[in-house]
Amino acid sequence: MRGRHKTLHIRDEQMMQRQLWTVAAAIAIATGWAGQTFAQATDPGETLDAKEVPGISADAAISRHQDGVRDPGKGPVTNLPLPRYVSLKGNEGNARRGPSLSHRIDWVFRHAGMPLRVVAEFGHWRRVEDQDGVGGWVHYSLLSGVRTAIVTRDMLELLSRPEERAPVVARAEAGAIVRLHECNRDWCRVSGAGEKGWAPKSALWGVDPEEIRD
Repeated sequence: MRGRHKTLHIRDEQMMQRQLWTVAAAIAIATGWAGQTFAQATDPGETLDAKEVPGISADAAISRHQDGVRDPGKGPVTNLPLPRYVSLKGNEGNARRGPSLSHRIDWVFRHAGMPLRVVAEFGHWRRVEDQDGVGGWVHYSLLSGVRTAIVTRDMLELLSRPEERAPVVARAEAGAIVRLHECNRDWCRVSGAGEKGWAPKSALWGVDPEEIRD
């Protein structure tokens, strides 16, 4: 009797081991298929959500996210007013369609010192416009904080004082680029070609009507 019980016990253990091996094999097969399916689904050549992959550029910039509500009148990068005026630093500046070197050049500014208006910022790039509203994205290194203006009135009289009846010290042709100095509510003192005098704001592009400069 004891021998029979021992024999049955051994057989029961063998049957349990076979069942365990069968279950383990099933799990291994299922795991292998799952791993294969996962590997296929995440293959670099496929996309799970069928979204279009954006263009990749080595010089694409990343702009830091600003927490909280941003002041629309301030640039997200410099925290300076938008829009604001700057000037072209050199004799040439490329205006691109987007804020990176991979974007095509739409315009080329070719007058050193010409005033430009900054209307947007992204990383090291500034979106600028000229007096005709033409422009694009320009690298900040091509721009200067020196303020200039363009004369919009032909043979503009530069006066010795900010008064309509003040003596005329010089005349400037339309399109002339002048250096911008102090400005009050209606007048700005400008200089160019060795001459200096006061001109009405209404005859200049590169300064806002309400702007005051000391």
